[in-house]
Amino acid sequence: MQKAIFITKQDQQQLQELLAEVALSQPRDRGDLVALRDELHRAVIVDAHEVPADVITMNSRAELVDLDSGEATTFTLVFPADAAIEDDKISVLAPVGAAMLGYRVGDAFEWTVPGGTRRMRVANVEYQPEAAGEFAS
Repeated sequence: MQKAIFITKQDQQQLQELLAEVALSQPRDRGDLVALRDELHRAVIVDAHEVPADVITMNSRAELVDLDSGEATTFTLVFPADAAIEDDKISVLAPVGAAMLGYRVGDAFEWTVPGGTRRMRVANVEYQPEAAGEFAS
C-alpha cells in the first residue's frame, strides 16, 4: 500500500486545470500526465490552512536524498511555466516533480527513469508557502 500524500484544495484545482489544458494541447499519451493524475486521485485533499508544514506543496522548496547514492538535492516544485532547472525549479510535470508532490519529511518515494528506478527520501522542507502564511486568493 502506498503512503498517503497531502495536496491542498487549491493545488488540486490548479493541477486538474493544468492536466486538462495539456491533454487538449498535446493529446498523445504521456506517462508524466498519467503519473500526476494518479497522484491526485490517491491524495488526501486538505485546506491550505490545515496542510502540515512538512508537506511538499506547489512552490515548496525541499531537500531530497537519493537513497542509493546518498546525494542530496534541493528543488522548488513549480508549475511548468516557472520551471528552470538551472535555478533548481522543477516542473510538477517532470517525473521527479510529480513524484515528490504531497510527501512529508521522512517519507520515501520512487519513480521510474529510463535507466531503472530512482528512490528518494524527503529530508527537509525548507520552504512551504502555506506554512509561511502565503495563501493565494
